[in-house]
Amino acid sequence: MSDTKISVDVDLTKDVYPSRIHTEPQWLPRQDPVVYAEWSPESPIRKVITKEQVESYQKNGYLFLERFFEGEELKGYQQEARQLQESSRGQQVDEIIREPGGDEVRSIFAVHRNQPVFRELSQHPRLLAIIEFLLGSSVYIHQSRINYKPGFTGKEFYWHSDFETWHVEDGMPRMRALSCSIALEDNYSFNGPLMVLPGSQQIFVPCIGQTPDDHYKESLRKQQYGVPDPESLTELVKRFGIDTPVGPAGSILLFDCNIMHGSNSNITPYPRSNIFMVYNSVENKVVQPYSGQKPRPEYIAARQGI
Repeated sequence: MSDTKISVDVDLTKDVYPSRIHTEPQWLPRQDPVVYAEWSPESPIRKVITKEQVESYQKNGYLFLERFFEGEELKGYQQEARQLQESSRGQQVDEIIREPGGDEVRSIFAVHRNQPVFRELSQHPRLLAIIEFLLGSSVYIHQSRINYKPGFTGKEFYWHSDFETWHVEDGMPRMRALSCSIALEDNYSFNGPLMVLPGSQQIFVPCIGQTPDDHYKESLRKQQYGVPDPESLTELVKRFGIDTPVGPAGSILLFDCNIMHGSNSNITPYPRSNIFMVYNSVENKVVQPYSGQKPRPEYIAARQGI
């Protein structure tokens, strides 16, 4: 028996989540489902994800699955990521983003496109089964990258909703996407892990300030636009609290495109690197950016939907 899909009838050309056009924040309620399919004990998905896990994702906007990858499979991803980091140190290509104020590699984009190991990972059957269930359709990679946060020097990623940026700067119409973060090292509470505000996926917080042209050239190193104002963030934390899902290497974190999240700098000796893959529904392919500006490059935001 196949999964029951939630019927969604939306006008993808209408901007129902306007942002960066006002001088004051104006919170908007979410107008899209969080989970786009209904769990059933007769469905094949029951072998991959439980009803309780689906309900947790619906409520909190994220799902942490410990030791999803293990053994030689995990070692292969770790080795490939380390080799890629080393080979990228002397390269000057757009896909390699460096830390603000330095030359250390911060992120490498389009790893699923350029690295066969990560291309295969992006199509992992067990992973895709969960993601396609949550989004209720076939999916494609909107963005992929490895974030490196070395010991002592790894910088923070400030609080933000991914969807706000993808909507304004890429033209993603609705909230029908999610991120998968795969831990390549053990994530502790003290080495700069991802923090999330559980439940915040239900509120869209428009950001203040118009987007400068070619904003991505600076935002990937240090984001200044597309981040919530302090008052909104304070109220969100009071309302929802902060969760820090941590666990051993090989664990994965699936989180909704609109959940508010961020991470601290890493001042410990323990490095933290993660593979990020953003999955978007094939029924939610990007259109022209809602900012009215030119789209970001393909290596940051895929427009072909393949």
